[in-house]
Amino acid sequence: LAPAGQDYFKQSTTRLYWIADKIVEMTIEMYRQPRKMVEDISALGLRHVGYAIPTEFFAPFVSGAVEVVRTMTTDETAEDAFRWSLTLISKTLVRTILEGSTIVMKAINTNQQKALVKAISVSPRGKRSMELLNITVGTQSISPFYWAIESGSLIT
Repeated sequence: LAPAGQDYFKQSTTRLYWIADKIVEMTIEMYRQPRKMVEDISALGLRHVGYAIPTEFFAPFVSGAVEVVRTMTTDETAEDAFRWSLTLISKTLVRTILEGSTIVMKAINTNQQKALVKAISVSPRGKRSMELLNITVGTQSISPFYWAIESGSLIT
């Protein structure tokens, strides 16, 4: 489906099982508490901006997950419900990642001080601190600066 996507899943088997469980849980919760899930997914999307996950890998991931579910059930309604929910989650993540991928966040992901200084210099002087301290998508916010410190993604 997308062989290059496996490079973003270099984690322990335990962590991969946790991710798989979380995906199934999220698809179910999308039906139970859709508003809460949209907020949770938006927050997850903003974290994915920091991980620099390319959005083109989300559709193949959904296709692969649906194929796995197809092997586990003969109930077409269950399969369709899983596909619909996971596709909605994927589209929400992609939208959040695209909206949250500011020039500052991209510069932080390069892990180069020069790139960050250049990204900040593009902003008007009165807004530079806010570009560094806050990105808002929908109702969720993330601080690029705090994220860089927390994850160790910026050499200064």
